[in-house]
Amino acid sequence: MKRLVVALAALGLIAGCSAGKDAVVQGSSFSFVSPGGKVDISYDVAQRQTAPVLSGDDLMNEGKQLSLADFPGKVVVLNLWGQWCGPCRTEAPEMESLAKQAPGVQVVGIDVRDPARDVAQDFVRDRKLTYPSIYDPDGRVLLKLSGYPRNIIPSTIVLDKQHRVAAVFLRQVLAQDLLPVTQRLTAEQA
Repeated sequence: MKRLVVALAALGLIAGCSAGKDAVVQGSSFSFVSPGGKVDISYDVAQRQTAPVLSGDDLMNEGKQLSLADFPGKVVVLNLWGQWCGPCRTEAPEMESLAKQAPGVQVVGIDVRDPARDVAQDFVRDRKLTYPSIYDPDGRVLLKLSGYPRNIIPSTIVLDKQHRVAAVFLRQVLAQDLLPVTQRLTAEQA
């Protein structure tokens, strides 16, 4: 266990995270800070900070833009993935299951470090994924997530109805990990 904590702390340093509390208020924008080895982080309503408006090319519809602003008033589950990522192959059907089981929740993928768009599109088609993904091969969309570790793939960020960061999972997740979180958030008053 101690080795795991040390390894996660080292990974956080490599990924460019800084040490400190779970979230830092800089204006009203979310800025992720290393949580001291935690891989599941949740934020109380008073601690939540607004996520930046992430947008980019729609993976499956070239020429079309996809944005968080397309989903006002919805809980959004942002899933960072790549077709090259072994754990993402297991996690993708879990995200699809969540998308089908959770009314009022929108799953949005962010496909990172996939230089060949057609290979990533084949990944989506082969797994029959219906939720949209932003195509972000060079990581420019992720740069808007201040301090977020770009090397931890897969990872998942859950936004409340106001698109404030409510939870972060720096690990592979199952639909059953996310359902209680999304149910709680959809039940919150806007």
